[in-house]
Amino acid sequence: MESTTSSTTHSEESAAADMPGSEKTSRRSRVSGIDRALQVIDYLYETGSPAGVYAIAKAVKAPLSTVYVIVDDLVDKTMLSRNADGLLWLGPRLYHYGLAYARSLDFMSVATHEMHDLCREAGETVQLCGRDGDYMLVLAMADGPSHFQVASRVGTRVPLNWTASGRLLAGHLPEKERVELFTRCAKTSPTGRAEVDAGVLSSAAGAAFQARLSIQAGESDYAVACIASPICDREGQCVATISIVLPEQKAFSDESHYTTHVRASAERIEKIMGWRNH
Repeated sequence: MESTTSSTTHSEESAAADMPGSEKTSRRSRVSGIDRALQVIDYLYETGSPAGVYAIAKAVKAPLSTVYVIVDDLVDKTMLSRNADGLLWLGPRLYHYGLAYARSLDFMSVATHEMHDLCREAGETVQLCGRDGDYMLVLAMADGPSHFQVASRVGTRVPLNWTASGRLLAGHLPEKERVELFTRCAKTSPTGRAEVDAGVLSSAAGAAFQARLSIQAGESDYAVACIASPICDREGQCVATISIVLPEQKAFSDESHYTTHVRASAERIEKIMGWRNH
């Protein structure tokens, strides 16, 4: 049925294109068989529950007869399944495709690609950071176009209380665990400006995690600011952060510009990894 639907649509489009005086907008208004199939699958995915053919046809604004043909074809190919009540849901074939896609994803390759995109958008140095016990670890880095030098390079480990990323990496933990962690790991920074009180750090970490944003300046290095956002897995745990590292005075001159970009980058990584359901 698939080949019949596709060839019929193609023939209709070809015929329309060959008719004298046919308009470009008319040709564009036609929907191919594969587009209709995707509309059906997308509708079921977005609603999150089985549906009947009539409801699907109404939702995708397609003729009922067309949807019947497409649905039968998709059921026949196990891309959709039909339950005893005749309602349709996603089929096992899609599940296998999803597993194959998930296996092909590699967090660092996805995150590194986004890191370089953010570097170009913000025009500043961008880092990916993770947690290594009581320390924050720089996992990857893209240098910005300016001559501003960042001391923390790939592989650098610093106490969690020194950086914006460090607090986010602890932010998803229960309060008691956060307090215990910071009591153990908090250290005085070279600038003397990093907070060391475990209770204050725990509250700040929790608030930053909820806001999906952490900003620190001059706590680890003089005149250096960091604007970070958490990258959370499907369980809601912060597995890494993406951050913009830039001169302190620059960070606060256009703060909203940087915060918008860094939050969006973290969200895109989560979506690509399948960790964000919206």
